[in-house]
Amino acid sequence: MINFILKRLFYGFLVLFGVVSVVFLLFNVLPGDPARMMLGQRADSASVAAINHDLGRDKPMIVQYFNYLNDLSPISVHNTADDNSFWYLNYNKYTSAKVLFHFGNNKALVIKPPYLRRSYQNSRPVSDILFEAFPKTAILAIVAITIALIIGLIVGVFSALYKDTWFDKIAMVLSVSGMSVPSFFAAIVFAWLFAFVLAPYTGLSMFGSLYSVDDFGRGEYINLKNLILPAVVLGIRPLAIVVELTRSSLLEVLSQDYIRTARAKGLSKGRIIIKHAMRNALNPVVTAISGWLASLMAGAVFVEYVFDWKGVGVAIVDALNKYDFPVVMGAVMFISVILVVINILVDILYAYLDPRIRLY
Repeated sequence: MINFILKRLFYGFLVLFGVVSVVFLLFNVLPGDPARMMLGQRADSASVAAINHDLGRDKPMIVQYFNYLNDLSPISVHNTADDNSFWYLNYNKYTSAKVLFHFGNNKALVIKPPYLRRSYQNSRPVSDILFEAFPKTAILAIVAITIALIIGLIVGVFSALYKDTWFDKIAMVLSVSGMSVPSFFAAIVFAWLFAFVLAPYTGLSMFGSLYSVDDFGRGEYINLKNLILPAVVLGIRPLAIVVELTRSSLLEVLSQDYIRTARAKGLSKGRIIIKHAMRNALNPVVTAISGWLASLMAGAVFVEYVFDWKGVGVAIVDALNKYDFPVVMGAVMFISVILVVINILVDILYAYLDPRIRLY
């Protein structure tokens, strides 16, 4: 089991290394001068040169690449004496950095949180921007997957029990439609229909984040009503997947010999479904849900932007509009880490439940 875990961790590290390399190369060949973006109309050649030197953009590309890896690594090498050095340990940048030991000529091995650079637009640390937006995206994704799981299991079970009836046919048509409709199109349709046309009856707003400002100036408060539409839209596709998987898996389980044996023993239909059939039919559903949870946290960009939900998706779109590349690069890395960690945990869970998986 230990070898299996180490192998999965190594594969995850390789994936993250590839993502870092691609992200760095992609965003360093795009047009745009960060120094002029930061200075605006005050830009002059001396100020531009000073900012490019501070950002390290006056160095060769390979040096910038290794410095980016050094910044992202939780264990890194820095110069502790020369504040003009490109590798200088600046505690204003590397907050909470701790020197493990010194070696060589004023060099030190340092442990620190990964440094995602600073925004070109407001000079805020990218990590602060992401940690401020991430909880809202996480809440949206968790609520969406919960809606998909609860409704999907109920509809899938009834579709399997009443196969080829009108209920089953309608459920299959809706599930196929849910898988086919792009998220951004569904978001626009739901916003127009429920928050504009039917707004007097639903009371829902087309735009709004988790926190709303009190009309009487008493500060912000949590407005769960704004969560309904984006969560429902984000949960449409996983809902359709859960319905399909639950139906097909339950139909397959119901045809097994042990189900026929349970029926022959006189067990009630509800007992057979809940105690025997569902426990074995849920394996593919759990697989899909674990993957979709990571995907929803990464793929809520369009839904968040349409509903103006102030999560990671809105932060990415705003950064792209302003050519604020450190924010985009940091968001991509942040999302990649989430995907890799969740996939590793799911692989370890499968290996624990089924020892045969450890052989691969």
